[in-house]
Amino acid sequence: MKIALTQFAASENPADNLKKQAEMISSAASDGAKIVCTQELFMSKYFCIDLDAGKFGLAERIPSPTTDTLCSLAKKLDIVIIASLFESRGNEIYHNTAVTIDADGKIAGKYRKMHIPHDPHFEEKYYFTPGDLGYGAVETKYGKLGVLVCWDQWYPEAARAVSLNGAEIIFYPTAIGGLNGESEAEVSNFHNAWQTVQCGHAVANGAYVAAANRVGIEKSKDGSSINFWGGSFCSDPYGNVVSKASKSEEQILFADVDFNLVRDFRRTWPFFRDRRGGG
Repeated sequence: MKIALTQFAASENPADNLKKQAEMISSAASDGAKIVCTQELFMSKYFCIDLDAGKFGLAERIPSPTTDTLCSLAKKLDIVIIASLFESRGNEIYHNTAVTIDADGKIAGKYRKMHIPHDPHFEEKYYFTPGDLGYGAVETKYGKLGVLVCWDQWYPEAARAVSLNGAEIIFYPTAIGGLNGESEAEVSNFHNAWQTVQCGHAVANGAYVAAANRVGIEKSKDGSSINFWGGSFCSDPYGNVVSKASKSEEQILFADVDFNLVRDFRRTWPFFRDRRGGG
C-alpha cells in the first residue's frame, strides 16, 4: 500500500493553505496513495514562533469548515487523511490536534498533542493545553494507525502506547527546524537525532513510522527565524528509511508500506511478548 506525506511552506492566508493542501492530497491520491498525512498546523505559518494573543483567532472548533472540506475530499478520493489543526475546545482552552478522517468521509479519531514544548521560538505552552484523549490507535479502511504530533516524537512512551493499542504505522505531523545563528553542524546533529530517535521507535515497536515536516524560513517579530528543515520520511520496522523528502523543497513524499512486514517482524522479534514492567 502507498502512503503520502505532504510538506510545503505555509502562507499567512489559511484559505490559500487549505487550497494548496487539498491540491496536494488530490495529487497524492491520483498517484495511488491510500493514506495522506499533513505537516503540523498546515493551515497557517508556525505562529508559535512568537507570543501573540491574536493568534488564538486561528483556532477552530472541530468539526469545522476545514474538516468538512477534508471529509468530503477523503470520501470523494476513497482515502484516509490525517490533518493537523489548531483546535479551540471552548472556554479559551486550545489544543494542537490531529484528526483522522476515514475513507467514508467521517472523522474516525482525534488526538490532542500530549507533550508541549517550550523553547526559544517554539512557544507552544503559551498556546496549547496538553492533550486529554490518551494514546489510542485508529481503525481505518487501510489499517490501524497511531497518530502523534511533533514533540511527541522524542518520547518512547507515546510510540509504545499507540503500538500496544494496535498501531501498525505511526504518523507524526511535524514542524521542526533550525534557528538562525545555529551552525550547520548543530543543525545536522539535531536533524540526525530527530530522525534516529523515530527510527528507534519503529524498531522498538515493530511498526512503520512516518513524519511529515514543513519547509521554508519563517521570521519572528524580533527578526529571528526558523528554517524548517523538511526531510519528511518513512521508516520501516527495521529502522530503514525507505523514503525521504527534500530539505527545502515543497514535495509530496510517497512510501510503500506492507503491514505483513509488521506482523512478521513482531513474530520474529517479539518485543511485546518479552517486555516487563510499565503496565
